[in-house]
Formats: sequence, C-alpha cells, structure tokens
Amino acid sequence: MVRWVEKPLEEARVRELAEFGCSPLMARLLALRGVDKNSYRDYFHPDYRKLSAPAQLPGIVRAAGLILDEIERGGRIVVFGDYDCDGFCATAILTRTILKLGGNAYPFIPRRIGEGYGMTATSLQRLLSESGPIALVVTVDNGINSENEIASLRRSGIPVIVTDHHLPGEKLPVSSEVFVDPKVPETNTPAKLQTLCGAGIAYCLAGQLVTEARRRRNDERLAKGLGGKLFTLAGLATVTDIMPLDGDNRILVAESLRNFHRWAPVGLIELYYRSARSASTTLTARDFGFMLGPRINACGRLGDGSEALALLLSDDREEARTLALKVDGYNIARKKIEQDMTVAALAKIVDGASAQVIDLGCSSETVHIGVAGIVAARVLEKLSENETSAGVPVCVLVDGNGSCRAPAGYNLRAALDECADLLAHYGGHALAAGLGVKPGMTEAFRERFVRAIYEQNERIGEEELSTVAIDAWVDPGAITLELAETIALMEPFGEGNGEPIFALRSVSIENLRALGSQGNHLQLTVSAERPLRGVWWNHGQMAAELRDYRARRFDIMFTLEISSFGERHVELKIISMRPSTAIS
Repeated sequence: MVRWVEKPLEEARVRELAEFGCSPLMARLLALRGVDKNSYRDYFHPDYRKLSAPAQLPGIVRAAGLILDEIERGGRIVVFGDYDCDGFCATAILTRTILKLGGNAYPFIPRRIGEGYGMTATSLQRLLSESGPIALVVTVDNGINSENEIASLRRSGIPVIVTDHHLPGEKLPVSSEVFVDPKVPETNTPAKLQTLCGAGIAYCLAGQLVTEARRRRNDERLAKGLGGKLFTLAGLATVTDIMPLDGDNRILVAESLRNFHRWAPVGLIELYYRSARSASTTLTARDFGFMLGPRINACGRLGDGSEALALLLSDDREEARTLALKVDGYNIARKKIEQDMTVAALAKIVDGASAQVIDLGCSSETVHIGVAGIVAARVLEKLSENETSAGVPVCVLVDGNGSCRAPAGYNLRAALDECADLLAHYGGHALAAGLGVKPGMTEAFRERFVRAIYEQNERIGEEELSTVAIDAWVDPGAITLELAETIALMEPFGEGNGEPIFALRSVSIENLRALGSQGNHLQLTVSAERPLRGVWWNHGQMAAELRDYRARRFDIMFTLEISSFGERHVELKIISMRPSTAIS
C-alpha cells in the first residue's frame, strides 16, 4: 500500500519563520523549500539586478575574448546546439548575440534521427558539407563529452570552444580552446552557478561578450535592447530542462515570466498566442513547461528542428506567425502519435513485473522514436495510479532505441550500467535515461534490466519505494482563497520549488460529473463545513465508478489553484484519491 507521508523538515526553521510573521502552514511550506528569514525577501521578490556576474563562471572570460576576436576578423562562427528546448534556446541566444555584434554566425542543430545527441561523426560530416569555411565552433548545451570529435576538428584546423552543463565523462575536451561547464569539479564553480542549464550558460557568455565588446569599442549602448530577448530564452529553457528554481535560476524564470510580453522574442510571443486558450497578462512556469516547451521540443522530436530555431531567431512578426503555426503543427502530430503509442504500450504491460520493457517494433505513421520518452512517462503515470503500487520503471523501445522513466527511489543509470555489454549506447539520470540496444539483444536486455531493477527493489526496500511525500495534511477549513493567493506568490514552481501538495483525510464527495467536450475530466465537490470544488484532470471515466461509492469517505491528495469560472474561488486540483481506510 502506498503511504502518504509529510516531508521531514527542520522545526527550528519553521519556528523562526513563524516568529518572523508567517502563519504556521506557510512557515512549513517555506521551510521545506529552504527559505529562512534572511532569504525571505529574495524568494518573494526575485530581481534581475541580483544575477551573478558572468565572469564568475570559470573559462567564460577567455571564451568571450576568443569569440570576439573572431567576430572582429569576420570569420564564420558555428554555434553547435541541440534539438531540445534548452539546446534551441542556447543556440538562439549565442547566435543573436554574435549577429548583434556584427559577427558571422552559423547556427547548427544535429538531427535526432540519424545523427543523435550532440557532436557525433555523422553530425560533423553534415556540418562540414553544409557550412562552408569555418573559423570557430562554439558548442552550447553539449560538447563536454565530445573529446574525439573536437580533436578531429582541431586536426582539420578548426578551433572549438565548449559550453555545456552536463556531467563530464572520463575524458574532458582537452582539445578545445577552452571549456565552460560548471559541472566539471576541477573548475570550482560557485555553487549558485552549478545548476544553470545550457541556455543559462549561453546567456552568461552573451553577457560577457557584450561587456567585452562595449569595452573594446568604447560604446556603452552597443547591443542595446538585446538583453530581454536573451533573458526570456534562458528562463524558458531553465523550466523545460527541469533545473532547480533557486538562486540565479529563480531570477531568470520569475523575471522572464513577469516581463514576457515586453521582453520575449516575437516568435515566442506568437507561439504563446497560438497555443494559449486566452492570453494572460502574467504567465506561470506551467505556461513555459506545458505550453511553449512541448511545442518547441516536438519540432526536434518529429522534424529536423529548423522551424523551431528559425522561430526563436525571427524578428519579423509575419514570418514568426507562420513559423508558430508550423511548430504548433508538430505538437498536434506528436500528441496523436503519443496517444497511439501509449495505447499500444499499455497493451503490452506484464502484470507483476519488476520493470516494464515494452518493444513497439519499427517506426511507422503511429510509432516514432522521438516520442518514446513521453510514452514511457505516460505508462509510468498509469501504473502509478494503482493505490497498491507506486509504479515501476518503464522502458519503451522503437527500432531498438528508446527511453526509460522511473518513480523516485530507483536508479535507471545504475540499472543500465548492469546491461552495458548489451547496449550500443546509453546515458541519462536516475529517473530518466536513453539507450540503444545492440541488434538481436532485446530479449537479453529485457531479462537483465528487469533483474537489475528487482535487485534495486530488494536493496531499497518496498516501504521506501511505496511512499509518496506531501507538504502537509490539512483540515478543510484551512483551504481558503487567501491561502491559494499566498501560495500563488511562491511562483515560479518547478524543480526544487515544487507546487505545495496537500492531503485531506476522510472526506465525502458529491456532485460528481464528467467535464469537457469529451467527458475526459472529473468535477466533484468535497463535502465539508464549506463545500470545496475539485477537478481531477483526465479521470472523467471514474465518475460512474465513484458514484457507486458515495457513501464512503476518501483521502484526497491535491494542489490548490484559483478559478475564475463564475465567482472567483479556490479549487482543488486532484492528484490522487483513495478510500480513507488506507494506511496514511
């Protein structure tokens, strides 16, 4: 049985915040996010003027100087990016800056299908055939693990600057002119800069470039008006790459959301108008993470990414409007493929398995490797809905390549290490990873991977894996519009600053009905001294089932939001429900 438990915290910090003037519940929420009375103001009032100086990143001053030297010589500078939102944004940031300073910039994005992530022999071959003479290559959001490819470019007389934020492997890119990566331990990067995404580092490099160019040319107005566009791109990428939202990252995201309509490149604004149901004055991190980010990512998943990059580089509104339509079209296609693949994947579930390895066969109109990671996440969500299980790791394969997703507590990277001899390539993190299985080894991989996960399960223990952490159990009377408004001030929410998750014990539910044009969602009322409205997205099919249990009482896990439909009111956004007899 999955246990719902309150997150542990330092009671001394709660008392300190309570004495500072916070309510007991808000003191608890803030303490869980590492806020104390000294950081309270910065937490609630992020200010772009408090961003760290770019020069604090080791290597960035030298990198900026080398790039500016080449701008002044007029040589072609390749900005070598990546095909996800972080990579597109980083490429656009540095390309825009080089062009604004009068340089010759050539942005390049590798293709997910056929070339793979980052700098590979195949992507380099295409680059050299398409670009013409190259004076300098600058990587963004990749390169720290590409020593062999960088050495190959150097032998051809092409210098390389690496900017990245990924963990290095055994071989650092010593063939590069300089590398900027806060994840390299030897650089001793200040802690507050170690969690920047690729676009965040590109933003710092752009700032250092402009500073140095202004000094050399004795012109303090040089590149005026560029900063807001770059700032917004870095903020968007910080959310989509799931970076911790503290320190500089919180400033980047909060200020780019607050000033989106004034600062954002016209392409992002047009994409927002294209995808939003109604344009909001102030965006939230969900708009970045669930509206803009997926559309840009879809372009890299299903296409070659050229439209997404062109959209972020465009300054022409009509061109941007056309490109936004195309980028949105990729997302529509991605959704259809995702739905078809998810149905097919769920049909292949093996009941009781320690892990699910789902082979969907070959690419087709309804199966695409670029969507494998999303489908793995959807299957994991479905498995986790069962109150008797917190879900198990899921691996989805297409043409022998695929993606894995896992619930908290597991370590996918360690499990894949156990399968290394069966894999052509693999990489990733504890809860998300990618891989390619050697030809003919799929069944052997399935057996080995499942065994590795089973052994993790045995070591970790079932109790730890079947625990869901919440911020607080609350009484119905504590759920007010005032509380929801105060929580809204804690935005932006994301990694490291999660939206508060609450739970109610033993409440009854009524007024159940399916919601939406196709009845996909569930609307209900929690019966308390003051009735509370709730919505459970994508659970409309449960309306009839729950009506049969109206006499029972339930525990409900939820977040809070403010609804403006009808009279402005607080609404429960339901995450999970269970009979209240369950162990808590």
